[in-house]
Amino acid sequence: MRLGLFMMPVHPAGRAFTETLAEDEEKSLYGDRLGFDELWLGEHFSATTEPIPSPLMFMAGLLPRTKNLTFGTAVICLPNHHPVKVAAEVAQFDHMSRGRFMFGIGVGGLFSDFELFGNADRKVRERKAMESIAMIQRIWSQDPPYELDGEFWTVRLKDAIIPELGIGFMPKPFTKSGPPISMSVASRNSPTARVAAQRGWGIISANNVPSDALGSHWQIYSNACAEAGKPASGDNWRVARNIMVAGSEAEARDRVFSEQGSNRYFYTYMRELLSRGGLLSALKPRPEMSDAEATVDAITEGSVIYGSPKTMLDKLIAFRDAAGPFGTLLMTGLDWSGPNAAWERDSMRLMAQDVMPKLRQHATAKVAV
Repeated sequence: MRLGLFMMPVHPAGRAFTETLAEDEEKSLYGDRLGFDELWLGEHFSATTEPIPSPLMFMAGLLPRTKNLTFGTAVICLPNHHPVKVAAEVAQFDHMSRGRFMFGIGVGGLFSDFELFGNADRKVRERKAMESIAMIQRIWSQDPPYELDGEFWTVRLKDAIIPELGIGFMPKPFTKSGPPISMSVASRNSPTARVAAQRGWGIISANNVPSDALGSHWQIYSNACAEAGKPASGDNWRVARNIMVAGSEAEARDRVFSEQGSNRYFYTYMRELLSRGGLLSALKPRPEMSDAEATVDAITEGSVIYGSPKTMLDKLIAFRDAAGPFGTLLMTGLDWSGPNAAWERDSMRLMAQDVMPKLRQHATAKVAV
């Protein structure tokens, strides 16, 4: 059982970019000092609330200052980039990190980025993403010449090749077979879990998916693995959750539901954003809920896991028993405005030092049985 940090991140829209970058950097370094295993970072070009257009650039700055973290993109939105550029940049980062890299890919989830890049049609985005990763893997698996013809991209490199000078040769990843690939799964009964399983990739269940929907991710993924004749391993499944650990159950609840709290802001933001896109159903704790019933409080209660270290252990054991055998739990990194920096630091520390050792013991004992 591994512990990671997942950052979209979601900051208040008016905060300065310099400040939020520094804050997210500080949070990442703190996680590394606490012994967190992984750091996953989202990619967004056109939102001051989620302002990291280049997760690889951000993570490259952390490489020489961290020792525990393995880095992951959650996700690189493949329809927005030429596959040659992604193939080269990911290979470079894999070398810079000496293989401390996990390649999270997807179709994206930010409406303004879809418009910015001319990718409004989801079906088109899905085809572009699959075409892109196929080309990326071909580039990594062979030397030139390249003659790759697709629906959206054409990759040609056959005339300007000078082998003795190394001209025309694309960089290959540090990891011989390429970095491990995962796809983000962000809705109940998502078909993306099947796509990932069929290709031998992992899945990352997004933090905005209601807790009771996570079982569908594992069911779809494990069934598709079985159909493909592959064992389904929880090591390939990561679950992101908003988590709050505090000294007592009451204190944790107060911090989660506080008007000053970043969880309150996060779910207010997500509810408004998805409502405008006609996607509020993705946040509803129960599918049959009306939009009026799906209040910020109801969504928060259905998605956040909170408590004291003792009750958190019990809740996480029950949560994993209900959801399935995920191998990595990703805590969501939220905004640190006001009291939230102290609250999240406490939560991360208690989670890493008090909760995770016992949760790992439980997970190990359960596997042994």
